[in-house]
Amino acid sequence: MDQQAAPHPDYESLHSIFDAIAQWMTKYRRARGFRQELMNCSADEVTRMAHDLKLQPTELATLAKQGPDSADLLQKLLVALGVDAKGIEHDDPLVMRDLQRLCTSCADKRQCRFDLANGVLVENFHDYCPNAFTLDALLKGKK
Repeated sequence: MDQQAAPHPDYESLHSIFDAIAQWMTKYRRARGFRQELMNCSADEVTRMAHDLKLQPTELATLAKQGPDSADLLQKLLVALGVDAKGIEHDDPLVMRDLQRLCTSCADKRQCRFDLANGVLVENFHDYCPNAFTLDALLKGKK
């Protein structure tokens, strides 16, 4: 008789947990790599890069520590609000850079992800988003 063992009922939840851990490790390693690259630069190089980005060197270090995907939630919020990110980048790149900088350093990403997943981001972002004031101004200018 060819009987296959039935999968354990908790297999899916364990697989999901291990997948989340693996994703976190990948992001952590990437962020660590970017931070390491910045640390390998001379102080003059870091100062020049920060100047080119219109940041202070300490801000650049903070952004590098967060990793390259740290402002992804901003893009999702802009889509949810119906704001044209490419238009902002074209018309006012400094505003977009400031939006990205604030999103990168935001301490409420967990709440933002939760609200996005539950379809209530547009209703709730004013409660915690450091970009709420600027986004409101962009929305008023859009009307």
